[in-house]
Amino acid sequence: MTSGPADRRPAAPADDAPDVAVLVGLQASGKSTFYAQFLSGRYEPVGKDLMPRSARRKQERQMRLVDEALRSGRSVAVDNTNPSPEEWRPLIAAGHAHGATVTAYWFPPDLPGSLARNALRPGRHRVPDVGIHATVKRLRRPTRADGFDAVREVRFDGRGGFRVRSPAPDD
Repeated sequence: MTSGPADRRPAAPADDAPDVAVLVGLQASGKSTFYAQFLSGRYEPVGKDLMPRSARRKQERQMRLVDEALRSGRSVAVDNTNPSPEEWRPLIAAGHAHGATVTAYWFPPDLPGSLARNALRPGRHRVPDVGIHATVKRLRRPTRADGFDAVREVRFDGRGGFRVRSPAPDD
């Protein structure tokens, strides 16, 4: 985020109710960096990449971690690509079942940028390019009509940070 009055840190959930932050975007789009800069310390991180590579039933484990955090009144950030409603629906349902708000953080696709940033990743952190191309085919912009309480658009600010805005309803 930038430091101007129009660009502030994302607001904390209202009434201290927990929030489920669903990060939506391509691999190497800045989701994990955004989490580290702006949500860390306020949101518990959950993501399939945080699980051991050999872990089985990652979706079930992820949902259990989300449920445990929300049951304890903690906000959670789900840092996966989350490209489509198939991934969002269970997260939205879990959040609302616990009285939490659910916020989508949308990272509009920049395929050349993601491919370039991914190429700089070391070792196993680099995603095969075919994986990024497969994700871009499934990637859909989240909207409030999908059940999110809020949608925030996140873009790089060109200075090592991010700009976050609420897109217009028909934007």
